[in-house]
Parts: sequence; structure tokens; C-alpha cells
Amino acid sequence: MAYALYAPCLLIAAISITLKENVISTQHLPLVIAGPIVRKVTSNLCYIWVVTSSADAPSLTLSHDEAPIDGDRQSETICVGTHAFIHLLSFSASKPFDDSARVSYQLHFDNKEHQARWHKEQQALLYTGQSTLSFHFTETPKTILHGSCRKPHFHSDDALAQVDTLHEHAFGQKSSFPDLLLMTGDQIYADDVAGPMLKAIHSVIARLGLFHETLEGAVVSNTQELATHPHGYYEREQLLPQISTNTVLSSLFFGAKKKPVFTSVNAQNHLIGSAEIIAMYLLVWSDTLWAEITIDKDGIPDKYSATFDKENEALKGFVKQLPQVRRALAHIPTYMIFDDHDVTDDWNLTRGWEQEVYGNPLSKRMIGNALIGYLLCQGWGNAPKKVTALIEKVKQSTGEQGIAQHDEIIDDLLDFDQWHYRLDTTPPIEVLDTRTQRWRSESDMNKPSGLMDWEALCDFQHSIIGKESVIVVSAAPIYGVKVIEAIQKVFTFFGKALTVDAENWMAHKGTANVMLNIFRHYKTPPEFIILSGDVHYSFVYDVRLRFRRNSPHITQFTCSGLKNAFPDGLIKWLDRLNRILYRSKSPLNLFTRRRNMSVKAREPSMGYGELFNGCAIGVLKISHKNTDVQCKALLSNGKEVEFPTSKND
Repeated sequence: MAYALYAPCLLIAAISITLKENVISTQHLPLVIAGPIVRKVTSNLCYIWVVTSSADAPSLTLSHDEAPIDGDRQSETICVGTHAFIHLLSFSASKPFDDSARVSYQLHFDNKEHQARWHKEQQALLYTGQSTLSFHFTETPKTILHGSCRKPHFHSDDALAQVDTLHEHAFGQKSSFPDLLLMTGDQIYADDVAGPMLKAIHSVIARLGLFHETLEGAVVSNTQELATHPHGYYEREQLLPQISTNTVLSSLFFGAKKKPVFTSVNAQNHLIGSAEIIAMYLLVWSDTLWAEITIDKDGIPDKYSATFDKENEALKGFVKQLPQVRRALAHIPTYMIFDDHDVTDDWNLTRGWEQEVYGNPLSKRMIGNALIGYLLCQGWGNAPKKVTALIEKVKQSTGEQGIAQHDEIIDDLLDFDQWHYRLDTTPPIEVLDTRTQRWRSESDMNKPSGLMDWEALCDFQHSIIGKESVIVVSAAPIYGVKVIEAIQKVFTFFGKALTVDAENWMAHKGTANVMLNIFRHYKTPPEFIILSGDVHYSFVYDVRLRFRRNSPHITQFTCSGLKNAFPDGLIKWLDRLNRILYRSKSPLNLFTRRRNMSVKAREPSMGYGELFNGCAIGVLKISHKNTDVQCKALLSNGKEVEFPTSKND
């Protein structure tokens, strides 16, 4: 048994207890701030992510039917504040877990007082009749949940809470549990933050002593100044970097001689420091800190008062459902991948965007801070061995004053090209990185970059060739709504790709051709499932190759968002236009890159047309005895929307 605790963090914790001026005590904080969240699970290995207010790292034990499971356990700890310690716990069992059997797990603290506190705290995470937390593993998942786009201040219930409802029913009725959860992008919105949420973030930073940092090339010299700066709330675009416009048209478009580096239209509260990013994760994964947070209007300009109140009402609903979300994540293997809002809107969309953002020290630092947050709170649990070197560097660089080699770590993160990963299930699940391995346009710096470059696509093809079936997770749909892609193409032609978020697989000729050729390759898996999100509406396409007898069966299930939706009136018009302009015999199909493919939409059982608009989590059911693929959207209100296959399929 090996326990890897970070020594400087222990020293910080010891000093914080003895210093008289430190008014915050861990006695007034939850012991476990966030988590535990079940992350990567294999036939004999599991990882648990948890954040504590004490440097006392818990150890992990497993059992089945109250019989202890033998194995080796380890823990890795990274200190992110005086009272904030992120741990990744692992257990390697000496024998494989029984297929689909519930495995109980317990966290044990060496400190008896801490153990007693945790025993009391974990009661909120247990289901009726349960005495321990648990998960299960199967190599042949039959029910896979997936969702994306969870914006806390969107005015709707949180569909992620439905995972808790599924577990509650499974425990109560002794029925089957969902096998795993895939979160396919925009787990946080770093670029679109409500004023009340930013207030809560600053409260958490102060309460946990999250590490601040100095800034170069910014209006403020240290992130500690952000909470009290006159532009700190609703006017952060004044603090973000700007560049000189280089054309008369751009000057007219932006109405000034300078334009913002970041393109998000909601950047008024854009997160800047790494402490803000970490606090955001703690607040969206767990309810424990919210009880002591008081939302006030200090520092909020009067002209934003109405907006603040409206956002606060929506945020209250989000917080109310957090206990359900936290409990669910403690009982199901969960995997994640980033999309743009986890970092910033339009992240790496064009070559020009990259040159502007990475050429400025402040905007580069902001992107890097978001990646640090992703590494510690999302990426670490997906494929821990892949990020070992990054985690070690962060541990070695963290001390009393925070991250000592901040810029060097960010450079390493920006150079890292292994965010993608595979789950060795049947069928295997390939999770794609469509953000950091872009195929940049050489002809025009303002044209959209391909979502994956040649090398990444070749690696992807090599990993799936010869397989009987495969599930691919792509943040953006590979087969998008044609009329929407056509509109994006028009805006791109006029140099406004950023205006309409032209982030689709067909936007870049090279990427589109290679991806479509992968589907046409004779060794492509005959059974192909694509899971995606991003677009804030849901639909299912069945795709076949034209003019080929043995076409692969391709099913794309797009379900988005968990707590976000498209403007309802607009999506109805786009749906209607798409069905009129791109019906099966429309000549316009000849001008699309997918003209050699038959793309049929499954009509949802509720809603209008082919696109369903509403907050939902996707429920994919696979039959391993045949090729049947069932797709349902479980709505935030508990209702189900089915996407049945047509009788002709």
C-alpha cells in the first residue's frame, strides 16, 4: 500500500492551524467538500475523485456482500488552497469484479475525528436501505447515459439529477442500474457565469483559501483584486485583453478601434484565475459549500440589479438539485471530455483566434487556468496514467504561494495531445478530443479549423479498424443539421465563422473528407454508434452508405443540453426549413459532403418535427444479441422522449 501525499500541502495545513490570524477553521468546513465521484472503473481497478478540507487523505477499501476485497490501494493529493485538497484514490483488486455486481466502497481517514465526521456526512449520499457507497462494472454495458451543456443559471431543471432518480428506482425495485455516464462537454461554463455564481465563487475562494496568482499584461496585478475591482462583476470585458482592429470593416463591426480577444457574447463575468475555476467546479459538483454562502449585491452596479435577481432565482433551482447530482455521481462510473465552454467560447475555432489568444499573456493564462481545472477535476479521472507527468509537475510546483511554475505548467498543458481516451468495453468506447488537435486552415486564418487534424484522425481510424462495433463520443455531432451547417457556411464565406460558432465536422474540407472516408472504409466496424451534444437540442440519425450493399449501420444520438436549450421558436423554424430544403429527394443534398450517404432522422415521440428541444440526458440501450439501438431522452421533468426506428429500417 502506498500513499502519496504532497508534503508542502501538509506543511501549509499545519501552519494554518497554528496561526492566530487564520480565522477559518476546518471545524467550520465540511470534511469532504466535493465528491466522492466514481471515475474510471475496469474489471479489477477503480478510481474515486474527492476533495477534502483537510490534508488527511482518505484511503479506499472495497467489499462485496460485506466480504472485504483484497488489493492494493493508493492515493494522489494536490493542494489547491489552505483548506482544499484534491485526491484521486485508486484500488487495484487482486481478482476481477463479478460482472454487474455492486461493489461497495468506503473512505477511511486516519484521524478518528475526521472518520466520525465523514461517517455522518456520507449519510446524505446513501440510498434507502444502503449502508455504503457502491458502483458496478460490466464489460458489456447495456445502458449508457450521456449528456452535455450544464449551465447553472439556465431557467430549467437539471436533467443530470435524473441519474439519481434512476439509481433510486434501481435500489428500490432491485432493477438494473445504468452502466456508465458519459459527460460529453461543457461540464462548466467558464465564459458564461452568472453574477450570483461569481459571488459564490469568491466566497469559496476566501473560505477555502484557494491560491491566488499574479497576472501579466492585465489591468489587475493579482487575481485577489478581482472581487473588489469596479469592473469585477458584469463588466469583465473591460479587464480582458483587446487587440487593435486591422480593417475598416472590423472597426465598424466592433464600433471601436479595438476588439476583444475573447469572442464569447457572455464574457461579462468570464473566469480569469485558477482559483475561480477550481471554485466553480466545487460549486457545480457538490452542495456542501452552498449552505454557508450568502449572496449579496455588494459591488454589483445598479444597472445590473434586475439581471442579478433573475440569475439568482435560476441559480437557487440549480443548488436545490445538487444533492441529487452529488449522490448519483457517487454511485456510477463517470467519464468526461471538454468542449469549448469548459475553457472559453470558440476555443481554437480558427487559426486567427489561436494567434490572438495565445499571443497575449493574460488570455493565454486564462486558457491555461481552465485547462488546469479540467486536468484536476475532469481529465485526471478519465485515464490517470496518461496524465501522470502533468499531475507530478503540478504537485511539484505547488507550494505556500500557489503554483510556482505557472507558465511552464500551462505550456505543458497546451502542448499535451493525449486528452482522448478509450474504454475497453464491448463495444469499445472511443472518446475524441475535438478541441486541441485542430486541422488549421492554411488558406485563410479566419476559416474554421477542422475538429481533428490528419494525424489524430489516422490514429482514430487505426484504433477502430477491424472491430465488430464501436461507440464514438464526439462533442459536436458528426452528422449535423444540414440547414444549420449551410447557414454557418454562408457566414464563414463572409469571414464571420466566429459569429455563428461554425464548429461542425463538415466546416473543414480536409477533416470532413477524412472522417467520411473512415466510414466508407471496408474495414470500418459494421456497427457504429456516435454520441454527441453541444448543440442544445436532441435528435437521432440513422446513416447508411448509398450504392453499397454491405453498409455499416451508423446511429448518431445527439442529446443536449443537461441544463441548456435552443430558443424554442427558432429551432422550430430551422427544423421546418431543414425538412423542406433537405428532404430525401431534394437536389440540395447533391451539394453536401454527405451526398453519398443516406441520413434518416428518427422522429421523436414528443415535440415538433425531427429536432427535440428541451433539457434532457440521453439514455442509450444496446442489445448485444442483435443490432438494435434504442435512444431515449430523459427530460429534466422525468418524462421520456423516444426516438423509435422506422419500420423500413
